[in-house]
Amino acid sequence: MSVFNGSALYPRFLLTGFSGLESKYGLISLPIFLVYATSIVGNITILFIIRTESSLHQPMYYFLSMLALTDLGLSTTTLPTMFSVFWFHAREIPFNACLVQMYFIHVFSIIESAVLLAMAFDRFVAIREPLRYATILTNDVIIGIGLVIAGRALVLVFPASFLLKRLQYHAVNVLSYPFCLHQDLIKTTVSSRRVSSIYGLMVVICSMGLDSVLLLLSYLLILGTVLSIASQAERVKALNTCISHICAVLTFYTPMIGLSMIRRYGQNASPVVHVLMANVYLLVPPLMNPVVYSVKTKQIRDRILKKFKKHEV
Repeated sequence: MSVFNGSALYPRFLLTGFSGLESKYGLISLPIFLVYATSIVGNITILFIIRTESSLHQPMYYFLSMLALTDLGLSTTTLPTMFSVFWFHAREIPFNACLVQMYFIHVFSIIESAVLLAMAFDRFVAIREPLRYATILTNDVIIGIGLVIAGRALVLVFPASFLLKRLQYHAVNVLSYPFCLHQDLIKTTVSSRRVSSIYGLMVVICSMGLDSVLLLLSYLLILGTVLSIASQAERVKALNTCISHICAVLTFYTPMIGLSMIRRYGQNASPVVHVLMANVYLLVPPLMNPVVYSVKTKQIRDRILKKFKKHEV
């Protein structure tokens, strides 16, 4: 069997949709298109509302803007290959293009994890120090947090592409999903993948692993602070400000854990299940975050309704 070195003649990579359902791709692509359209419109709406309403120029909504931008980035990164597979049955992707897509998928995923952590910190400060909230989370502090979040993701994922380019592959490599993921590309190598695998694991531990631990710690501190409030009505009010964020955290981490479990223990599961879980992992958070914040956050909901009523008049 032919073997290619990533630094010389580039191997071919074939994306995979729902195996065995190729004749139904036209039908399958309709809900996928609706998910993408809703995600993009929803996140743009969130950004527009926050940008145009001066009353929403507060730390909580700045972090929500970061989340919406991240979701837009994640959606637009996966959209081209998804539709090339489901609309045009074009499975082949150039090696370098695959590496670029892989890079941005993981960068935006790590950024989203960090933004959710920053939003938990925001809720902790708002509940613990309500009178000093604006003086602690100033615009400069928020900009600094945003730069650190983006910088960490860009730096952590950057070496992964170069490590993968050094490996050898078959002449033709079939990937498991309609987009490129690091763990999927590693499976196709014919040379030693030890260094790339260890580095990938370290990236996960230093990003999402660390973020999830700090998220849990943040909510333990929030819970302790809430329980120290004398008034039950105030306790309920404080917890209600966290509901949207808790939903966003669950929407992000639940599919990710599900995909990891399927990859680890679902070797006998249908390939369709693997592809479905991967799609849920990448498509559901950008879809649900604007929906959750529009429904559960009164300030956002009221501004959106106000805009619609203005256009009706």
